[in-house]
Amino acid sequence: MKQLLCVMALLSAVICYSQNSLQISGTIVSQDDKSPLEAATVYLERIQDSTLVTYTISDKNGHFEIQEKTYETHLNLVISYVGLQEHKTKIDLSKSPINLGEIAMESANALQEVVITSRAPITIKKDTLEFNVKSFKTKKDATVEDLLKELPGVEVDENGKIKVNGKEVNKILVNGKPFFGDDPTITTRNLTKEIIEKIQIVDTKTKSEAFAGEEGDTENKTINLTIKEENNKGVFGRVAAGGGTDKRYEFAGIVNVFDNDQRISVLAGGNNINSPGFSFGEIQKMFGGGSFYGTGNGSFVFNGRNFGGGEGITVSNNVGVNFADELAKGIDVSADYFLSSSNSDNEIATKRENILPDRRYFTESYVNSNSNIDNHSSNLEFDIEVDSTFLINIRPSFKLLKSETTYAKEESSFDEFGALTNASNSSSFVETFGRNFSNDFNVTKRFGTKGAFLKFDLNTEFNSTETDDFANSQTMFEDDTQNIDRDQYSDGKQNLESLFARITYRLPLIAKTLFLDFEYGTRTETRESIRSTFDFDDAAQDYTSFNEDLSTNFNYTNKRNTPSLGLSYKKEKLSLGMEVGYVFRTLENRDELRPEMSLKQNFEALELNSHISHRFSPKTSMYSGYNLSNQPPQISQMSPFQDVSDPLNIVTGNPNLEPANRHSFYGGFNSFDFQKKTGFWGYASVNITENQVVSRSVIDEDLVRYTTYENVNGNHSIYVNASYTKTIKMDSLKTLRLRVGTHTSISRAVNFNNDQQYASKNRAIGPYGGIAFTWTDIMELEPNYRVSFNKSTYNLEVFDDQEFIRHDLGIRTATFLPKKFEWRNDIKYSYNPNVSSGFQKSAWFWNSTLAYSVLKDQGTITLKAYDLLNQNTNAQRTATENYIQDKQSSVLQQYFMLSFSWKFNSLGKKGEIDDFGGF
Repeated sequence: MKQLLCVMALLSAVICYSQNSLQISGTIVSQDDKSPLEAATVYLERIQDSTLVTYTISDKNGHFEIQEKTYETHLNLVISYVGLQEHKTKIDLSKSPINLGEIAMESANALQEVVITSRAPITIKKDTLEFNVKSFKTKKDATVEDLLKELPGVEVDENGKIKVNGKEVNKILVNGKPFFGDDPTITTRNLTKEIIEKIQIVDTKTKSEAFAGEEGDTENKTINLTIKEENNKGVFGRVAAGGGTDKRYEFAGIVNVFDNDQRISVLAGGNNINSPGFSFGEIQKMFGGGSFYGTGNGSFVFNGRNFGGGEGITVSNNVGVNFADELAKGIDVSADYFLSSSNSDNEIATKRENILPDRRYFTESYVNSNSNIDNHSSNLEFDIEVDSTFLINIRPSFKLLKSETTYAKEESSFDEFGALTNASNSSSFVETFGRNFSNDFNVTKRFGTKGAFLKFDLNTEFNSTETDDFANSQTMFEDDTQNIDRDQYSDGKQNLESLFARITYRLPLIAKTLFLDFEYGTRTETRESIRSTFDFDDAAQDYTSFNEDLSTNFNYTNKRNTPSLGLSYKKEKLSLGMEVGYVFRTLENRDELRPEMSLKQNFEALELNSHISHRFSPKTSMYSGYNLSNQPPQISQMSPFQDVSDPLNIVTGNPNLEPANRHSFYGGFNSFDFQKKTGFWGYASVNITENQVVSRSVIDEDLVRYTTYENVNGNHSIYVNASYTKTIKMDSLKTLRLRVGTHTSISRAVNFNNDQQYASKNRAIGPYGGIAFTWTDIMELEPNYRVSFNKSTYNLEVFDDQEFIRHDLGIRTATFLPKKFEWRNDIKYSYNPNVSSGFQKSAWFWNSTLAYSVLKDQGTITLKAYDLLNQNTNAQRTATENYIQDKQSSVLQQYFMLSFSWKFNSLGKKGEIDDFGGF
């Protein structure tokens, strides 16, 4: 190892010594009026093959400066600016430093042609940041995710979540169309760099908002991947499979067929290593993230297609297909379908110290669960552009769920002296069948050229869930007088019907600048919740005895009508707006089993939504806003019905609850200097909630908890997040990227503890830092560190203040020597000193892969080691005002796996197909 480091150091010294230093500066102006041109792209390229050497962006005065090291003696200097002719000149580096003085850019005759043919690595338009893919070097066989990591201002975490200058990317399009739904990682981890020409980054907008000329979601970004024109017809993809120790396996494949405007993709995969796909030689996932989970009340939630996670051992299989095409002029369609299945086993151990004003008690629980889930989902989207002023958008979605869950739990409670107070054990088998259909229908009609439009939105959702629940439980108390035994069957039904309609008319007060919006929205949600519980009858040997106390039949309706008026102002660099609405809400709950508990209430409230954003330059911007929103209590919180399904936790609603009003203030600042390759983003928010609904509990001597709900005031929270990055180009081969930041929160919560009101304050700060060193084609080194501090204080003397600290250290390495080899390591160390005895306080987690390229770099043989040190753990401590909890669950243990992957590509020019690459 020492010899290798010495050789690498010697090579570095030789390379640095042999390179030529260059320094080039100048000022870019418009030839027409001599005004300085900000955000012009200036780049150097090799004369013989046009390979990019380096680039920069001019500042607000049109000035630029390039400092670099290179082996070349002559380079071409190219200046690009949207709407102006490209400027190109040959530079003799022997005369460095070079001051080019004032450079005048001429007007272009054909703007579109200039934009399309520009080879500039970065192009900054009014609201679009565009990257030329060819200008950014990546490793061989790079995916879109690998490419995004190389772009300035773009961050990609280990889960594939993307941020651009601190703003999250929530949508990725391919040639302006969705690719496998709304999960960005399916696109970034499966499409390769070689087929992409440009990457465009804009604020997220719906089709209707873009067509109407409205502002999008300034809090989120959309990435559009432009496929190369010559790659519009052909077949490409990859397949892979692997097997390992402890009977671990994985397999996956994706095939993409492009035929000009038509696009078809098929993927399939399976594994028993908590991954929704295949890693292709790295500890990364092929298919995307997300989750699919039950809500615990018989209903279900769909959110992506990821069956892996930090808890339990999961076996998953999935298959999907995506289709996009232009059926006729002005009619675009896209669709996807997924069939997914999983089986998960998990064991959870929990220890909790419960804090009461006058005493404390302790609980211990052990849970064993197994679940089988089959999930079908399909999404469609139709865009019908009737003419240049009339757009219809239709987005139906279908989902189907079937699951079986086996659950067993043992729990014991002890008083402050360690004496057993009560104990319980329970088991259940639940079958769930769910159906969901939703549809978004949007019609947009523009009028004239001043910005007027009329828009109609209609969103519907129908959700139905049926459950069969066989449950057996025993609850024992110390005095043996209240012991409860249950053997029951419950038939559950949950139905949701939701309809939302909104009509908006925009009146221009000043053409394309100042607008007045008239809007009216109405929403109706009807939820039906039926649970019929039957006790086991020993005489009949069947579940025939209806238990009314544990049965429910609710019909809940939430009706909301909101007229609103909005004013918006939009210029090139400044935009602001305010919308004022008045909510008329009716909440009604009909209890079919207990009609005397039915209730109906009417509420009225004011809602506000305001924002302002200012773009100081193409590099720097800020935004802020204020929202006032109104949120009604949940029906379970309002209904006076007493829920005794858990004998140790009895819950009764409060029909006198009022809706909560939430005041939200937020602001952010983004800046990225392309000349210095440094960037900063910051975000802060303040949230104040009036009439916050909180639980109010009383715990008796047997440690049985009786809970209801109450409105309180005084809850607020403050969040501050910031990050700074800097890239240092040491020479043409070596780059150092620095990143530091922090996540900070301060909150105050008003709650009840054993019927006594109190306030708690929580302060948390998590500074972090990292360094990424890249030596092109040689190695990569990325150490990072995060420390988290958490302190909670209380205004009751009987509560002890709590302080916790956690350390997380990580390092990623990659080496690319010898040729065709790639060795990657991902090492993490966590130290959590505050967890109680019996839980692991610290652990090293080391994943390693060794990959070798074969078949002309189209095949890869990979040896993967997961949890090399066999120390994987997910033990964690959670502290609230009511308890301190330590929890640990099943995790995937060490294994080794050998796998093979092969990629294929027949993409060619439009209308043509190249020979199939491969063996």
